[in-house]
Amino acid sequence: MTRFRTVLLVCALLFTASGCELAAPGQAEGEEEVTILGTWTGPQETEFKKLLDKLDIPYEYEGTAAQREVLLSQVQAGEPPDIVIMPGLGELAEYAHQDRLEKLDDKVYKKSEYGPPWQPSGKGTESVYWVPLRADLKSIVWHRKGAEPPKSPAPPTSWCMGMGDDGPSGWPGSDWIEDLVLQDSGPKVYEQWVRGELKWTDKPVMDAWNAWGDLLTQGNKGLAARALIADHRGADDDSNGLLFSQKGCSLEHQGSFAPFFYTEDSARDVDFNERAKDVDFTDSADLLPRGPYGVKAHEVTGDFAALFSSRPQAKKLLRELASKNHQQTWADDAGVFSANNKVRSRRGGLESEVVKRLTSEDTARCLDASDVMPPAVRGAFYEAILLTLTRYSEGKGPGSVEGILENVQKVQGAQGAQAKNEFARTDVCSTPQ
Repeated sequence: MTRFRTVLLVCALLFTASGCELAAPGQAEGEEEVTILGTWTGPQETEFKKLLDKLDIPYEYEGTAAQREVLLSQVQAGEPPDIVIMPGLGELAEYAHQDRLEKLDDKVYKKSEYGPPWQPSGKGTESVYWVPLRADLKSIVWHRKGAEPPKSPAPPTSWCMGMGDDGPSGWPGSDWIEDLVLQDSGPKVYEQWVRGELKWTDKPVMDAWNAWGDLLTQGNKGLAARALIADHRGADDDSNGLLFSQKGCSLEHQGSFAPFFYTEDSARDVDFNERAKDVDFTDSADLLPRGPYGVKAHEVTGDFAALFSSRPQAKKLLRELASKNHQQTWADDAGVFSANNKVRSRRGGLESEVVKRLTSEDTARCLDASDVMPPAVRGAFYEAILLTLTRYSEGKGPGSVEGILENVQKVQGAQGAQAKNEFARTDVCSTPQ
């Protein structure tokens, strides 16, 4: 029974006693709100709601860092949200495999407006189940303006690092491993790893893990211990992010969303260039341990929207959110980045540098590995990151890495064919022109 029919039943039972109001203020009588579940909270939620308000479609948005758990409980209760927005493509693939997602038509997902890796390809491309609403660039390193880093691996003491989050902890460490696999072994090997065709104990992954371990070892326990207890956004709400709050560090390996945390709370409702006025970024390849590698590709991440409902209002709202016009409005008003190749950067500066790398056809772009992996593998990956940091902080060092990765491999093996084939229809990496 749907929520609306449930409300009607309750109204019928209670009508003679107290009556029943179906319509919210400003909402047509009987028109049910479109429910949306996302990960954005705080100022990011505020910015997203500003965009939703422009659509003139009644909605109810819930933002939570525990999205996986909330969504699972709602699905099991038979009351999923109409629309879910998440970075976890592996998780969405599981729901698609269970026939819980609605196929998107060409009015919602316009294939001509997206290039790879945002565009499904390969087997199964006749069915599209999600559309990217936001994009961010990774494989970059932030530094304070005027403090240019060297074109060689940076000293361990230079690095800001924090694994904490309101949701799953450990993901900033997964970005390190992913970038090291990508820059050292290249997009083809990276894609094999993401698809489950490469073991976690195979040389490319082991080399990346040990290279990160070099950094932790040379940091004399302090870097690993500090990273374990630090939040990736900084010490507190007023800290201006790790780059400005963690003592002694000058470089942060983080995505294009990082400047959001480098800005005072009172100034966060400004465009990207204003948020990034005190910082600059460079490609990560030169600075990674055991490098320099030369830029083989850029890792990218996105927030993808999927329909759990066939309601026309839900489809209409998603169609509007994904449209070129509203994507451009969101980029202009909130300084977010779009995967839609029709959306343009209007400001120049660092914003245009991010967009250039997000859209460049000269260098491969690869989706964030942990986002694409099945949720169980992704969770084991994050746990392995935290366990590695714990052991390095205790001085146990590289001897424990192989055992940690063997445990992740066991989780991947338990996923069977799904871990290998679920993403046969999607290219993980684009191919340079």
